[in-house]
Amino acid sequence: MDVRKRQPIGIELVKRGIVTEDDINSALQEQRMNPNKKIGEILNDLHVCDSQMLIEAIGEIIGVKGIVLKPSLIKIDVLNYISLEIARRNKAVPFDIENGKIKVCFADTTNTRNIDAVRLLMLNKGLVIDPYITFGNILDDILKNLGGTADRDMSKIGQDDNITEIIDSVIKTAMEKRASDIHIEPERDEVRVRYRIDGELFTATSIPKEKQPQIIGRLKAISNMHQEKQESQDGRILLYDDYNIRVSSQKNVYGEKFVLRLLKKNSNIKSIFELGYPGTEKELNRSINKRNSITIIAAPTGEGKTTTLYSFMDYLNKPEINITTIEDPVEIRIDGLNQIEVDAKSTFSGSLRTVLRQDPDIILVGEIRDKETAEIAIQSGQTGHYVLSTIHTIDAVEVITRLRKMGVPDYDIASTLATAISQRLVRKLCTHCRKEREFTPEEKEVIERIGKRYNVEFNLKGAKTYEAIGCDKCNNTGYYDRIGVFEILNVTDEIKELIMNGASSIEIKKYALQEDYRPLCIDGINKVLEGITNLDEINRKILIF
Repeated sequence: MDVRKRQPIGIELVKRGIVTEDDINSALQEQRMNPNKKIGEILNDLHVCDSQMLIEAIGEIIGVKGIVLKPSLIKIDVLNYISLEIARRNKAVPFDIENGKIKVCFADTTNTRNIDAVRLLMLNKGLVIDPYITFGNILDDILKNLGGTADRDMSKIGQDDNITEIIDSVIKTAMEKRASDIHIEPERDEVRVRYRIDGELFTATSIPKEKQPQIIGRLKAISNMHQEKQESQDGRILLYDDYNIRVSSQKNVYGEKFVLRLLKKNSNIKSIFELGYPGTEKELNRSINKRNSITIIAAPTGEGKTTTLYSFMDYLNKPEINITTIEDPVEIRIDGLNQIEVDAKSTFSGSLRTVLRQDPDIILVGEIRDKETAEIAIQSGQTGHYVLSTIHTIDAVEVITRLRKMGVPDYDIASTLATAISQRLVRKLCTHCRKEREFTPEEKEVIERIGKRYNVEFNLKGAKTYEAIGCDKCNNTGYYDRIGVFEILNVTDEIKELIMNGASSIEIKKYALQEDYRPLCIDGINKVLEGITNLDEINRKILIF
């Protein structure tokens, strides 16, 4: 039921005598103020007629069965058939099984992609779906009440009067669930708590609105923030032995929002190959650890650039090499490295000038943010050092464009940039519950089309893929942990010449594809064929469909 179909549905409802023209006009007026709400949902909210009669009529118009889905009508354990994440993503709730058919209620049956995703999932369980439609807000309430493992574990949080225990439970449960961040968000009627697990946000619980002042006071107290200030602040929580928790506050219309970043103090650094770096050790050595040069890792925020830098540092760390890092902040402490933390009184560029007088062999600069830092990093590479850093761009070739926009001359880029690496983090399928299946013809077509475009032959003969199902091990998401998808641009003499001649990123990429450069989607598909992840997850990050 997209926007173009809403008015004809209204007219059809009037023709059938279900509602009046005045009802439709009132609903359209309401829809102008809430454009994301469907006309049927608005009519139901206005109580212009019986809900069941209304949804049945809408179902007849669009060709499916309509039902007002109530909890009493749900005859099965929903999470045994579909993970909470997939249910929420596709706005779908299975509610009964009859004669080998599973009844599944959708908020929108015109979205064939959502229906196909659920249909495929149920086919893997030996069931055929019988689709129904209901009002979106009813389905949202059911999905909210279903909850995943985290929701159930935290159902009692916020009911206690002891604010210290509430905050402690929120933080400790996040640690148990492997969350990287906790979002504590004041809303109009409650305080919402969400966890980011494997890159995705999940609603964990809500705390009564009347406890909001106590929550804010407690968080500020334990993170060493000013109680009276309501503008943005940064702090740290050091109450937990194994974690260093960074805290950020930001005022919004309903109060102050807090985001807690959970950093393990003594977490083991994964090897670069455990992170998903493609190729062999010989190929890795060809790309990194070149004196008189710089390696730059490129990706959007939150895609694991810093983790990859740490793995490179761990790989290169030897007693005979002096490695110095400049970070904001130092997230993991590594024995044998000289780690410097940028603070309010220092900058990357200022710290880098000082580091150059400390006889370094290898320098890690947490991020190239401006022209000054870029120029000093480049100069460091030109004077015998090996520099590693990160930058925000969409792919490896665009690193060159970004440096150009910062004002770095083509000569300096060509003479110093050795390797540009781009990456994304994708979720790994949970090995406890993933379900093997054949690739669909459409999926094979996508893989073959990409292989043809980049002159890569993928072996699809007998190849299998896996469906994300969901279990207790993975919080009913179907995924557990993440892995990197990489592309590597080795700046050869020919590419250096192109840069010197002012070639565009399109021209550079065209030439690089003739050598060993392959874009992110190639490594992504390889990891799908290895059974590590699936095409839906790759498409979510790279858009290959």
